[in-house]
Amino acid sequence: MKRFDRLWEVDALRGLMLLLMLVTHLPTRLTSPLGQPFGFVSAAEGFVLLSAFMAGLVYSRLAWRDSIGAMRQAFWRRALKIYLCQAATLLFLFTFIAALGIRIDQPAVKDLMSYYLHDPYAAFVAGLLLVYEPPLLDILPLYVLFMLASPWVLAWAMRRSWRGVMLLSFAIWVLAQFGLGAWVYHATVALTGLRGPFNESGSVATCGWQCLWVVGLWLGASRNAPDARPLVFPGWVVAVAVLLALTGLVWRHAGNQAPFGANESLNLLFDKWLLGPLRLLDLAALAICCIRFGPAWARFLPRQRWLEALGAASLPVFCAHLVIVLLVLALFGANPLVRPWWADGLLLVLSVVALYGVAWVTLKFEKRPTKPAQSSRTDPEAIEATRQTAAVAAAEPPANLPAA
Repeated sequence: MKRFDRLWEVDALRGLMLLLMLVTHLPTRLTSPLGQPFGFVSAAEGFVLLSAFMAGLVYSRLAWRDSIGAMRQAFWRRALKIYLCQAATLLFLFTFIAALGIRIDQPAVKDLMSYYLHDPYAAFVAGLLLVYEPPLLDILPLYVLFMLASPWVLAWAMRRSWRGVMLLSFAIWVLAQFGLGAWVYHATVALTGLRGPFNESGSVATCGWQCLWVVGLWLGASRNAPDARPLVFPGWVVAVAVLLALTGLVWRHAGNQAPFGANESLNLLFDKWLLGPLRLLDLAALAICCIRFGPAWARFLPRQRWLEALGAASLPVFCAHLVIVLLVLALFGANPLVRPWWADGLLLVLSVVALYGVAWVTLKFEKRPTKPAQSSRTDPEAIEATRQTAAVAAAEPPANLPAA
């Protein structure tokens, strides 16, 4: 019998990514120096990759153990939960934050939701259809789309091979570098009749970041293979990865967020939403370093259980961080220089405490015993969201996947 213990290291890393997203999005003096702290890679990319890894690990196990149908239903349940979180956050933005921002004449809020203020009805409908994604509220729609597509991706790859899936994903990523997102945007406008801002449509990010999600799915699902072995890279690959990671780190902090200054065409090579080629290379280098050196770090570094809690309750913590950031923007604006340093520090401390409180309450609420007979039909993400050791026990994967 195989047994999957909860990967506390992945939880801690996801918690760290959530913490960095909070620091990046809160308008404080730490936003610029701590934004993209490891190079030209933001916390969002790391969080998406780790989440895809966990999805591939947990849901592919469900497919082997129960059926493709059970895996598909679990993905859909999770997608619905994420969609409802996105809808609730949009409603909070379009009602409370909009009213507060207009009442106190807050430019930061007006800039954030300019399309909604221009055409509330169209923006509201487009937001619910996930074709309008205001700044800060553009990650969860990606998750919904990826969760809806993942059952077919995993089923195809597990029944046949990952080669075709990876080639198709890479081809879409390449096309995204040459304008595929614009084509998707215009096709969406033609289909829905809703013409929102192009840079808030999510079409560019979807075409670029799907590659990141597919790689994460593959990494997670491959761990369930009966002959799965630890990922081992040749020494020269590790050496190149370390060199690239250090170059990105020094380059980022020696300059600013724009690697090539005012040269927009070259900066596209590091573009976040396109997942530009140099950005992808930097991310790959950091991932290889984590895979190679992470186990040793985990043995010697003390466990940060508060970060694990944040990562284990990632969805409510992510939504809570959005609420905090929106409230700060509405009440204090986007310019941190109007506040003293100590106020920024206090704001960050209180925000982190609030996120930990959300995580603690969530895990206490979801830490309910389940009957062993029900374990095969338990929502994998509910298992993943608890602090218990996830006993996803199963025999060796059968030769053929059960279809339903």
